[in-house]
Amino acid sequence: MITNINVSRELYLELLKKSILNEIYLEYEPNADEISRNQGKDWPAAAHSMIGRARMNHLQTCLTNIIEENIEGDVIETGVWRGGACIFMRGFFKAFEVTDRLVWVADSFEGLPKPDSKYPMDTGSIFHTYDRLKISLEEVKKNFEKYDLLDDQVTFLKGWFKDTLPTAPIEKIAIARLDGDMYSSTIDALNNLYAKVSPGGYVIIDDFSIPSCATAVHDFRKEHRINEPLFGIDWSGVYWKKSKETKSI
Repeated sequence: MITNINVSRELYLELLKKSILNEIYLEYEPNADEISRNQGKDWPAAAHSMIGRARMNHLQTCLTNIIEENIEGDVIETGVWRGGACIFMRGFFKAFEVTDRLVWVADSFEGLPKPDSKYPMDTGSIFHTYDRLKISLEEVKKNFEKYDLLDDQVTFLKGWFKDTLPTAPIEKIAIARLDGDMYSSTIDALNNLYAKVSPGGYVIIDDFSIPSCATAVHDFRKEHRINEPLFGIDWSGVYWKKSKETKSI
């Protein structure tokens, strides 16, 4: 049965997505177009997320499923840029009055790391030179505040993933959204978080279109004999759902 509260939630979440993706004022962004923004193929001048509509809608579907299926755990994004996806996850929990889950916001807040010789797939990477990927912790917090969503259910992990994730006090994860671009950032997140993903939980990879990221995913899945199918979200995003029969690695 459709109730007024359900309609209100859907209206709020739709408006939240439009605001985070800046679909409402897209015509005022230089060189922006609806197709690129929809597919997450541009680097927005004003929007708080670059993941695009398809990946944002999919994130909402995953959030809905963990609530309906009672999948235990918090949610985390590794690599948050301006914080948009995390802002949406916090807004979703607020809309559904979920008070027992945290949103973990993990980032260096200094851009991407320089290539590490330990990971040959990252050789030649220049992501660390992109100043527009260097969004400070203070700016991300201010973005949360703009939506009235900065509260004690949001926890920030500042630093390189190899340093912060091994000791992060996260017990269980229902959704792990990985947006690290590089082999090192992706494999560090998988190595340190996957064992905490609850059976029935989701692992979302934002940058599967980048060969170094895709290789990290394939290597990890092969090493740990993960056979759950990879599903495409759009041209870049993929995900899998952890089997409820899967044992912790």
